[in-house]
Amino acid sequence: MAQRETWATRVGFILAAVGSAVGLGNIWQFPFKTATNGGAAFVFVYLLAAVLIGLPAILGEFVVGRRSKLNAIEAFGRLNRPSWTIVGALGLFIGMWILSYYSVVGGWVIRYVFGSATGAYFGNPGEYFGAISAGVDAIALHGLFMLLTAGIVAFGVEDGIEKATKLMVPSIVFILLALAVYAATLPGATDAYAYYLNPDFEYLFNNLGDVVPFAVSQAFFSLSLGMGAMITYSSYIDGDESLPSDGATIVVLNTLIGLLAGFVVLPLLFAQQGGVSETAAGGGPGALFVAVASAFADLGTAGRAVGVVFFLVVLIAALSSAISLLEVVTSYMVDKYGFDRKATAFGFGAVLFVVGTFSAANTAWLGWFDTIAYKFLLPVSVLLGVFFAGWVLGPVAVEELRKGTGGLTRFGPAWLWMLRTFVLVAVLATLLLGVDTLYEMPPIPSL
Repeated sequence: MAQRETWATRVGFILAAVGSAVGLGNIWQFPFKTATNGGAAFVFVYLLAAVLIGLPAILGEFVVGRRSKLNAIEAFGRLNRPSWTIVGALGLFIGMWILSYYSVVGGWVIRYVFGSATGAYFGNPGEYFGAISAGVDAIALHGLFMLLTAGIVAFGVEDGIEKATKLMVPSIVFILLALAVYAATLPGATDAYAYYLNPDFEYLFNNLGDVVPFAVSQAFFSLSLGMGAMITYSSYIDGDESLPSDGATIVVLNTLIGLLAGFVVLPLLFAQQGGVSETAAGGGPGALFVAVASAFADLGTAGRAVGVVFFLVVLIAALSSAISLLEVVTSYMVDKYGFDRKATAFGFGAVLFVVGTFSAANTAWLGWFDTIAYKFLLPVSVLLGVFFAGWVLGPVAVEELRKGTGGLTRFGPAWLWMLRTFVLVAVLATLLLGVDTLYEMPPIPSL
């Protein structure tokens, strides 16, 4: 079997991990979830979840990946018993589940880049989304996005993923900063900032069952937890790197970029209708597309240029996340069976294209897939991963965490205690709250 690949540089690993985290979860889901779940109240819970749950959990996945030096499935079996590989298999399954519909949204983004340039949606943004979000065109663009994703993964860790994310992530930050400066000049920006930054705790207490599961799951989604991506990426790093330092850097950068996206989207929504638009509040996977497109349409000629730039950064972010999800299954097939990387990447890309045609043909399917992922699959996977790192590995996890830290001794036991108690209970509570509200979701869409 060929020698296993590694990251060429520490920066390459950090940017790849940030790229995995900074995707549609940050620029599509985070502003939308914020706009429709109480603004700053949602942000408050999300920030707590990212620091108190997300950081300890991501370090748990890093420990599993680096300690095993294997893909997300075999890692659990090597570190304990073969029966634990089911946890890794679940993460792989969830990553494929999410990527199947995520790619459809990526196809929408491609369409909106060109739609912004021509002003195609300016006349009626809602009607435009209805026309392009499902059907033959949506399926074709879903295929194009999946092809781009597979093409990057096919080139490998160093030549494909690392080089791509070194370009993508700085581009995302630069463009979002420029857009945030522009958004600050729009009418209603001050009100948008107040909604975004001033928590309404009364709203939060009255809507805990809705806000908390979405906010905590948003932290999981935006950090790529529970999908096998972080285990896979960390399996390519050396033992002399500091996992706590890398993990903190990734969580901070990911959170800042998500917040930055909010500083772009929220002013756009407030400039459109003086508040969170009815379009965004109405829900549905395309709500934010329609609301933001309406805001660009209201800006006239300037809206075309701003729209192109905005949807271009969304496309870059979407690709950076998509490649991490496809890498999970590609890594497994290459490690386990010695399959050719290029054939594996394109082969599974084709499988996911077929699965994603359900979501591309009917947005009700996309909403159904997304709700199941947020409220059930991700919390279950993160819960099992946290339990494995905290209670099954235990002292071994602390030993691995200390490597490359220069003898750091105090942080390890504190992290293990957090993982075993607070994080485990918080994830379990999130799962129970999410499952409790699953009965409210629509039935499985008809074929």
